[in-house]
Amino acid sequence: MSLPPFQLLRPRTLMEAVSALDRHSGNIKITAGGTDVIPSLKQNLFSPDYVLDLRGIADLRGIAIVPGEGTVIGALTSLSDLEHSTHIRQNYQVLHAAALTVASPILRNMGTIGGNICLDTRCLWYNQSLTWRKSCGFCIKKDGDLCHVAPGSERCWAAFSGDTPPALLCLEAQVEIAGAGGTRRVALKDFYENDGIAYLRLQKDELLTRVILPESTSGLAGAYHKLRMRGSIDYPLAGVAVTLKQRNSGAPHGEIEQARMAITAVNPSPRLVAGLDKILAGKMVNDELARAVGDLAAGAAKPLTTSALTPEYRREMVRVYARRTLLAAGALLN
Repeated sequence: MSLPPFQLLRPRTLMEAVSALDRHSGNIKITAGGTDVIPSLKQNLFSPDYVLDLRGIADLRGIAIVPGEGTVIGALTSLSDLEHSTHIRQNYQVLHAAALTVASPILRNMGTIGGNICLDTRCLWYNQSLTWRKSCGFCIKKDGDLCHVAPGSERCWAAFSGDTPPALLCLEAQVEIAGAGGTRRVALKDFYENDGIAYLRLQKDELLTRVILPESTSGLAGAYHKLRMRGSIDYPLAGVAVTLKQRNSGAPHGEIEQARMAITAVNPSPRLVAGLDKILAGKMVNDELARAVGDLAAGAAKPLTTSALTPEYRREMVRVYARRTLLAAGALLN
């Protein structure tokens, strides 16, 4: 498969990038590492007249510690940089664990944190060649008006499958967004829509510039586990991130003050699992509580036929992985 024709734009500053987005709004595609966008261009999933390559904007790369605010990560920071960062590994365990699972070392060298956050949603009916899609009559996400996953639905059910966003949700991360109208900052949990097509609350003339990890979530015990067909390279078919905050001030060792869990690849957006504190607050992690948390996570998962694995199996694996991930995070408290 070959790339469609387009004009490549290579801005050197954020202002140049925003200006290009504003000028070519609706007819331009952003690429950072290109590990997802380039294959999608070859599959004719989109065919913009312009492709905006952000790699030349040095200001959007790097990990900085900002006293009083937290850790600021440029959107162009590679997943390998997160993997090898001592600061991330020591202070944000869950993000480090999630970054380690993305694709392969070579792809992590190219892939960026911003790209992983903005990853296009995936579906068995969408991520195929043009010939394959045409034989099926196309789908609601691209060129058609039918959702093959949920026939009759007016909404697309393609699944979001980024690994780092559930970890970032557990860390209460914020994202900085730049556009023609200026810069704004939003909580990551408010950045996503539960829709396979319009899955980001991002205007056509905007781009993600930075990720902010608050000081308040530094040092939390955390773990991430994912289900995939192969031991590397593959996207998650179900993923679970967990962070735990331990009580201090004379409380028994291992007693939980606060817990967060987020899931990915089983909904059109990554999402936090509600109600975790009701089960875990004031208690210590054990097998019985882990089973209850697994049931809670499975209830939040809504997998449909977006992959080769059945929805029933993926939902059950959310239950299994939620239990395993909670126990893994709990072990880091001991």
